[in-house]
Amino acid sequence: MKDGIILINTSRGPLIVEADLRAALESGKVAYAAVDVVSSEPIQADNPLLGAPNCIITPHIAWAPKESRARLMNIAVGNLQAWLDGRPQNVVNP
Repeated sequence: MKDGIILINTSRGPLIVEADLRAALESGKVAYAAVDVVSSEPIQADNPLLGAPNCIITPHIAWAPKESRARLMNIAVGNLQAWLDGRPQNVVNP
């Protein structure tokens, strides 16, 4: 990847090797990082991202804005209505 990228992780903490991300931040390979999740939650005192340069860590709240919560509720209501109407959606078959 190019040098100086911006990394954002709002999905799963273990997707990122945190020690490698810190090294990449320190070297400039990654210019900035914003993570809403870490490998072990709650964050541990020895997490390599604590104190890393140009790194923002939020407390797993990316889903919290009013618009996000409204969207989640609309999806849930739509799924329930579809099921009641006999046309289930987002079905996972084992």
